[in-house]
Amino acid sequence: MVIIMVASCTETGRSGDLEAPGLDPKGSAANEIEVGNRLMQAGEYELALKSFARAALDQGMTPQILTSMGTANLGLRRLGQAEDLLRRAVKDDPNWPAPWNNLGVLLVEIGEYPEAAQVFKRAYALDNGESDAIRDNLRLALAKMDNPVNIAPEEQEEYELEQLGDGQFRLRKLP
Repeated sequence: MVIIMVASCTETGRSGDLEAPGLDPKGSAANEIEVGNRLMQAGEYELALKSFARAALDQGMTPQILTSMGTANLGLRRLGQAEDLLRRAVKDDPNWPAPWNNLGVLLVEIGEYPEAAQVFKRAYALDNGESDAIRDNLRLALAKMDNPVNIAPEEQEEYELEQLGDGQFRLRKLP
């Protein structure tokens, strides 16, 4: 009886032409930063964070990876971790506008409007005023700074992150 059951579980009539899929030794590895950015666009911040961590294993904690990881943490509402990473990114590369912009987004999220406005001004200057997203973020921070108390709790506006490319994000008002 056992022999019949074992025999029924084996494939007959095949000559071993089935092979398990394997790795292509000539293939290239996925660019973990690109994968992470796509995951961020899809709102999969936890998976994006893991992808950026894999990129950090290969490349180290570059300003781009710090910015990406900080932004993923911002998307996950891990604001303390996001702030630490974004501040490291701007310290490591003070001439790149993307981490300055994303740090400004974080500062708006935590209600630090005056500092956010200063950060956006720096990002806008570094970008030579070419980014509409940074300009819009700066306008929002200035408006919040000028009038932070006139918004009643039930009337507070909700914002979400919108990715624009090159690691830059904009705050977008929810309908």
